[in-house]
Amino acid sequence: MEARPKHSRPRRLALPACLLACAAACGTAPATTPTSPPADQPTITATATATETVTPEKELPAPDEKIPTTAAKLAAALEETTEELNASIDAWSKDGEPPEDLELLALHQQRIYRYAARHPPLATKAFARLPKALAAQARDNTEAIRGLLALAHPIDPDAVFKTQPARPAGELLGYFKKAERKFGVEWEVLAAVMFSETKFGRVKADSHVGAQGPMQFMPATWKAYGMGGDVRDPRDAVMGAANYLKASGAPRDYRRALHAYNPSQAYVNAILLHAGQIKRDPRAYYAYYTWQVYVITTAGERRLTGP
Repeated sequence: MEARPKHSRPRRLALPACLLACAAACGTAPATTPTSPPADQPTITATATATETVTPEKELPAPDEKIPTTAAKLAAALEETTEELNASIDAWSKDGEPPEDLELLALHQQRIYRYAARHPPLATKAFARLPKALAAQARDNTEAIRGLLALAHPIDPDAVFKTQPARPAGELLGYFKKAERKFGVEWEVLAAVMFSETKFGRVKADSHVGAQGPMQFMPATWKAYGMGGDVRDPRDAVMGAANYLKASGAPRDYRRALHAYNPSQAYVNAILLHAGQIKRDPRAYYAYYTWQVYVITTAGERRLTGP
């Protein structure tokens, strides 16, 4: 694995700076003190002074930030990262490339979950310390990742693995929703499929068995369900996937339809877990969109995209 240069740690304000006005107070004079100064002395008046208070800056996590190895610190890191990530998603216009803070926070969240997926006892202890909603989210994400990791096909570390930028999140969302209207397959399920298969089209290479495009179709299946489109075009691929899932039982039976898409119970569970997250909080779609491409090589894990 090629060594990556250490990323500089950019800083940002966690909250806007605020100005606080502090007025000087005057005490009441004793009864024996004259109420007016002598004529030959200047009159002294109290004036207000303004003091600027700046909220301390928070450092963003570096791409290779060390993942905590104790339950308490892992839980704290996940809770803080997720809170800041959600705030960054809310502030993002959803147009063009995600801002740098969003990319770094999403990558750190992804790395925490990948670490947790490989360390189940530690994850169980850490998640027990989280608020109820975040704990449920963490368990679902970790279970999905663990299942997909078990399906990974290790590649040669020297192999050329092609990636490309993803189409804008808003553009892809439009394709998912258009396919839902046409075929009745929930857009969250379609998004979860593209996310799990190619990280929203960032994987450009064919799979080890020859599946192609952002939704990873085998040529024969695409010929039957692709409706004459281009398997590598995101819009056509999403439509073809919705067509195939509907023909295989969706939306009546998503488990059956997804099993036809990829005959693995772990795969089916992962798709439904990720889709469920997006349904509960649409910000999950944008977080997943910003997660990066990892491959498993015979020499270990390798990240191919991102900061």
